[in-house]
Amino acid sequence: MGIKITAYEAICNLGRNIDEIFVRALKGENFHFSTEENLIKNYKLRLAKIDVPLENIDDVNFNARCNRLAAYVLNLLGVQISELLKKYSKDEIAVVAATTNCGVEEFETSGLKTHSELGNPAVFVKRLLGLNNIAITVSTACSSGTKAFSSAINYLSSGIAKAVLVVGVDSMTKLPLYGFSSLEILSPEITNPFSKNYTGINIGEACACFILENTNDAGINILGIGENSDVFHSTTPDPEAKEVKKAIEQALSMANISPEDVDYINLHGTGTLANDMMEAEAINTIFGDNIPVSSTKPLTGHCLGAAASIEAALCCHLLNNFSGKLFPHIYDAEYNPDLKPIKLVKLEDKYSKCKICVSNSFGFGGTNAIIVLGKDNG
Repeated sequence: MGIKITAYEAICNLGRNIDEIFVRALKGENFHFSTEENLIKNYKLRLAKIDVPLENIDDVNFNARCNRLAAYVLNLLGVQISELLKKYSKDEIAVVAATTNCGVEEFETSGLKTHSELGNPAVFVKRLLGLNNIAITVSTACSSGTKAFSSAINYLSSGIAKAVLVVGVDSMTKLPLYGFSSLEILSPEITNPFSKNYTGINIGEACACFILENTNDAGINILGIGENSDVFHSTTPDPEAKEVKKAIEQALSMANISPEDVDYINLHGTGTLANDMMEAEAINTIFGDNIPVSSTKPLTGHCLGAAASIEAALCCHLLNNFSGKLFPHIYDAEYNPDLKPIKLVKLEDKYSKCKICVSNSFGFGGTNAIIVLGKDNG
């Protein structure tokens, strides 16, 4: 028995399902973006929007883009969820959502407080599927998706639930765009993480859904999670990465593996100097420059509360479908010499195995979350 991801699906700017997203990510397609010049006065934005028709939700309290995205992805998992409901009672299935925006955009015009409640996505999923167990939303900025897995593991380990739906979702809204603009870190050009010519971040939107079970069935093993907080600054990470290193070590210890056992690391890789400096410091200290690493945010944009979720889905699909290629790190290839060296994956690189992935996620307030995922042959 072990806690495993037994099914998952996703949507983002790269594709309408995880298969499309995966193929385009392996090719390093960083052009699925749009340019907006009217959202912020005198400011051009490069955004990773989802261009898919989404059905309205009948209950006005839940008719928000976040929930429409969640409903779309849950529909992709229709067969698996149907089987789940046959396997467990509705009292035995919990919901853990991850988000930062929820329906804040809709609240501006609707005035419905339910739209701005962070718990809204979890309650929506619970009601949509008619579940009776606990439903919570985790909102710890850009580490939310991994933190949601941590909560789900607690529910499964304690017997509160026999299965958990983990849903990470965020939609494009003006509030975070204004906020990041005020910090002067939004990029009108292609984000360029770990380059000496860093430009800033591109915001995206996404949804990824996972079914977690404590089972002997085949799936992706959640081998370890490390989480803590810098207690350093409200928006800037600790450049010495002291707590990040501890979080990585905690995740590796829980997984009972050494740094050398890791085959690939999905970086947080936002494309800001502060993040790049901190993350390179942490990776170099623990892994040296021997483990292949890349940021997929140049491909998907930074999806905020869904960032860790879409990146976990990419890692799951990589483990399930590895064929010699890892996600390339797409940037201008001018590595910042002021950063500690790390081994960024090139598009042409080929690898012999990928059985263990690490995914890094960090957020405002110094929140850090690391997840270790492993291939399971059932």
